[in-house]
Amino acid sequence: MGSIVAENRKSLMLFSGQGFPELAEEIGQVLGVAPTPSDSYEFANGEIFVRFKDSVRGSDAFVVQSVTEGVNRWVMETLIMVDALKRGSAKRITVVLPFYPYSRQDKKHRGREPISARLVADLLKTAGANRILTVDLHTAQIQGFFDGPVDHLFAMDILAEHIIKKFEGRPMTVVAPDSGRVRVAERWTDRLGGCPLAFIHKTRDPMKPNQVVANRVVGEVEGRVCLIVDDMIDTGGTITK
Repeated sequence: MGSIVAENRKSLMLFSGQGFPELAEEIGQVLGVAPTPSDSYEFANGEIFVRFKDSVRGSDAFVVQSVTEGVNRWVMETLIMVDALKRGSAKRITVVLPFYPYSRQDKKHRGREPISARLVADLLKTAGANRILTVDLHTAQIQGFFDGPVDHLFAMDILAEHIIKKFEGRPMTVVAPDSGRVRVAERWTDRLGGCPLAFIHKTRDPMKPNQVVANRVVGEVEGRVCLIVDDMIDTGGTITK
């Protein structure tokens, strides 16, 4: 006999980062798959160690990581988890990132600046990720930074249903907090039945992060429920002003 014929079987396994493990647990309840137990801790100097307690050989691995405050720690933990899965002979590794880190740094505004969103994609690919699943990217072109499939999901339908139920019958205006969010705000106006659109003209000093000056509002807002649509809140300064 010149060959061995084997049935190609692949099992789905779920792996949770420590950014917000409750999310992976909820996903596991829906899928009927418990997150794989692991040893995860930091050394005294801040180095991260991860080891999965079960065999991952031949598995279809899904790494769920919520990149919350302390972004760099969770990015590094994700890379280490992916590397551990690759070296454990996982069949395919999908990284689930509800928030894609460094997504606001998707282009160069001036000379000698990084494109950090591309760097994150390169790091994930090098670590061993085969696929990325993310939600509401800061800009859609970030999908092209990753050399592989990217599933870009949208939360608009779920959020819009809530808004419609809560404010049904009241006049509403969708407000874009800056010119960069106008396209997103336009999709919201279509989803909410063609309500008016307004936007805020603002200026920002590139040398002073998290500081913004709102100059004027363009559009119909007086006496209406204003829905401000933005994708990333860091300090809340933009939304507040």
